[in-house]
Amino acid sequence: MQADILTAATGLLDRDGERAVTLRAVAREAGITAPSIYLHFPDQPALLLAVVRAAFAELARRLEAAAVGEDPRQRLYAAGHAYLDFAAAHPRRYRAMFDAACRPIDLDARILRLFIGLLTDCADAGHSTSTNPSADTIALWLGLHGLAHQQSVIPGFPWTTELVPRVVASLAHLTPNHPPDPILRRSPP
Repeated sequence: MQADILTAATGLLDRDGERAVTLRAVAREAGITAPSIYLHFPDQPALLLAVVRAAFAELARRLEAAAVGEDPRQRLYAAGHAYLDFAAAHPRRYRAMFDAACRPIDLDARILRLFIGLLTDCADAGHSTSTNPSADTIALWLGLHGLAHQQSVIPGFPWTTELVPRVVASLAHLTPNHPPDPILRRSPP
């Protein structure tokens, strides 16, 4: 039943926003009585926190699935694209992930470790001049997060997928002799 409650809460969040995630609305969506939610979650903030934790886990899985292959630069680009794709596909969920009410989560450590590893691989292969992959990962995340936020609040702007390699290459200190991101050739969403 807990999985059904989380699915219902996530659906409400994605469809109607954070304010729609009330215990009564979630119960109605899940086809259960409101008091039965208390067996799994003490209150609405705990339920929303569980939704946010699940969203971070899903984002981490998507980044890990995207960041495959031999070339560390292409893995880094792919992770950047996957990050923005997740934010674009789930804008309300993405906003809730960084809402002040969910501050205990902040940025999932698994996501940070993934980007630190990708940037370290680039540096080790001589494709990045980064001397501090941990600090540069924070800068890279800030760039991706800022772009994700702007894309969600200004959806009519003619965003281009060319921004991802520019943000990644700049903030990851990629060397200029690397080939362009092949993902650039894909159609914008």
